[in-house]
Formats: sequence, C-alpha cells, structure tokens
Amino acid sequence: MTWLSEASGSGEPSRSRRPARAELAAAALLFEAAHVDDRVDAQERAVIGGLLERRFGLDHDAARRLLAEAERAADRSTQLFRFAQLINEQFSASQKIALMEMLWEVVYADGSLDALEDTLLRRIGGLLYIPDHERGAARQRVLQRMGKAE
Repeated sequence: MTWLSEASGSGEPSRSRRPARAELAAAALLFEAAHVDDRVDAQERAVIGGLLERRFGLDHDAARRLLAEAERAADRSTQLFRFAQLINEQFSASQKIALMEMLWEVVYADGSLDALEDTLLRRIGGLLYIPDHERGAARQRVLQRMGKAE
C-alpha cells in the first residue's frame, strides 16, 4: 500500500476531487514552513507543488489549487495545532514521518536552513509526536537525496 492510498484511499491521480481535510492540513504546514521567513519564493512553491503532486497523486492544477487553499487556511489560522490535530487523527506514524521529510524538502528548497525554519520543524515534529531522532533521521534522508549529507 502506498503513502497516498493509506492517506486518501485512492491510488489514482485526481483532477477535480476535493482535498481531504488532512491533505489540506499537510499542505498548510508545508506552506507555513516556506513562509516562516515571511516570504515564499517561486522555488519553494515549486517544491511544495511537486510534493503535493507526488504524495497525494494530484495533477499539476489540483496541486496548485490545494496550495492556494492551504495558503488561505494558514493565513486565517493563528495556530499550527489545528492542522497537526487533523494529521494526528488521520495519518499513520509512517505517514507523519513522510510529511516531516516533505517539510524538510520545503525548508531546504532555497539551499539552506535558518534558525526559524529549524525551530518551526522542531515544533511541528512535537505536535505530530515525532521523536527528535526520527525528525533528525528524516532530515538526513532529505539531505542525502539532495546530495548534501551533513
């Protein structure tokens, strides 16, 4: 069973389906990771779009719509807890770790990690009940894929 089919129950790419609340929450956290420095550049948007396409089986337009909806949801929300709560209710432990890898990919989209991004991911990891060693291992896997192993 793939990550997508565990999360949404469907292995088929979607063109027009309404995103699940947990998918919207995950996308909102990805947006928050990109926005922690008060700006979201084109590279970060492209990374988020690609992650949404791959992880949730969306086509380009559906991923773009999900990101726009997530951005609106994040702008309306003052707390990460609401998003994390939905994810905790609907994602397995392995899906949450996969989401943590997605978050690392977003913060490294610009090639570096700043203190605000690191703090945010530590906070999100805590809200998702991901132990620090698992969060760190997710980071190392992303860095290895990027050819930047530390």
